Amino acid sequence: MMNATLTISLAACVGWLIVSLFSRKPKRPPGPRRLPILGNTLQIPSTFQWLTFSKWAKEYGDIVYLEVFGQPMVLLNTHKSAKDLLEQRSPIYSDRPHLEMADFCGFDKTFVLYPAHDNWRQQRKIVTQDLGPRMLPRYYAFQEAEARLLAKNAIDDPGQLEGLVKRRIGTIIIRIAYGHYVSANDDPFLTLGKASMDIFNRASAPGVWLVDLMPVLKYLPSWLPGAGFITTAQGWREIVHKAAWDTYMWSKRSYESGSALLPNTCSTALEAVNGTLPRDLEEQVAWAVCTMMAGGMDTSMISTLNLFLEMMLNREVQVKAQNEIDLVIGRHRLPTIADRHSLPYVKSIVTEIFRLNTTVPLGIAHALREDDVYDGVHLPKGSIVIPNVWHMLHDPAVFSNPMRFDPDRYQNLDSEMAKVTDVAFGFGRRVCPGKAFGENTVFAFAATLLATCDIFPAVDENGQEIIPNVARQFSFSIRLQHQTAVKSCI
Repeated sequence: MMNATLTISLAACVGWLIVSLFSRKPKRPPGPRRLPILGNTLQIPSTFQWLTFSKWAKEYGDIVYLEVFGQPMVLLNTHKSAKDLLEQRSPIYSDRPHLEMADFCGFDKTFVLYPAHDNWRQQRKIVTQDLGPRMLPRYYAFQEAEARLLAKNAIDDPGQLEGLVKRRIGTIIIRIAYGHYVSANDDPFLTLGKASMDIFNRASAPGVWLVDLMPVLKYLPSWLPGAGFITTAQGWREIVHKAAWDTYMWSKRSYESGSALLPNTCSTALEAVNGTLPRDLEEQVAWAVCTMMAGGMDTSMISTLNLFLEMMLNREVQVKAQNEIDLVIGRHRLPTIADRHSLPYVKSIVTEIFRLNTTVPLGIAHALREDDVYDGVHLPKGSIVIPNVWHMLHDPAVFSNPMRFDPDRYQNLDSEMAKVTDVAFGFGRRVCPGKAFGENTVFAFAATLLATCDIFPAVDENGQEIIPNVARQFSFSIRLQHQTAVKSCI
């Protein structure tokens, strides 16, 4: 009897091995060759990952499959694949991957990384109730006033351009989020917001932190070789916590004393409950508004600096936009956000800034909640799904001569511009809730600067123009000349 049982057991094991070895595994998307255990870990660079991913897109196609220490990763390289999955199948693609390093740094309570659950919905509602389409006109005058201040200050001192842009953009976001007006470059609201976003960009970079793939590493003593990330994360966490709570508590006290500048997002949330928030809701407000501040500052600052750069490098585009403003608006007043539909070429410039110099090249990763099949390939549950935004916006099949700055490619049509804005601000349920607000801010700066300034490269001691090598550097210097006919407008 025992021999019979043993024979049956051995036969079952052999059968299982044969089935395991020869059964057809689900077809995965193509991708670079993987090493045992390591997968593609050594092939993913720690910086400028989107350039490597774009190279793989050209080699392997619309969807690329990777593994990093057994963690599946899926790259979406076309707008169609991103729309089909992240939008049309949003119920299973709207989660975020669990990023241990980002969580370790304090971002575990922000709606940008929250899974799609009630706290996430609550935080998004807090932001969208202030930045929804119906609310935007109440901010136009303030956005336009800050754009005029930037034009005036940049003409007076173009050597301080980067600091001026950061301050004016930061002033807009912080005023609307907290009811505080930034009065100096070292204002804690400004420095904390920028530092928080810089930390997020570094801590959430896909494939960079080993602890994201091996969470057990976070329990190592920080003094062990290779565990230096723990000390780094602890220092970053203090900054992130201050960015969320110091700013919120200031806004709350200002609301209670009646000194806050209204409207602002914190005050709107407090007014809804007669000034008394339960602790759990107060936490959601603090983190939602911090996320709104940091994300809005970073993207709008980069876009506005790129506006100066591209106008300096593309004089013919600058002149064409100025001619449109003169024809439509005239010289008696400055353009406003309400004029944007009458200034399609200026809108095209803003769109081309978003495309050529996309601020979030890999978007923010999604997570696949369950197994899925798309276009005949199997996408495994738990995959980190990365929209390769940079490649989508530089795909020559969609944008001819994609490395060229060319607003004419949109033919002044909103439908053509949507090919950029539908990609640059995220997908599906995770689309940026401040999309329209951000577009309005950059438009206000673009229209005001083009109406008031001529933007040229700086010159050296011999009077020769200094043209930056944009492939190797981002810093640059400019000269600004006043357009005297509109000097009184600012």
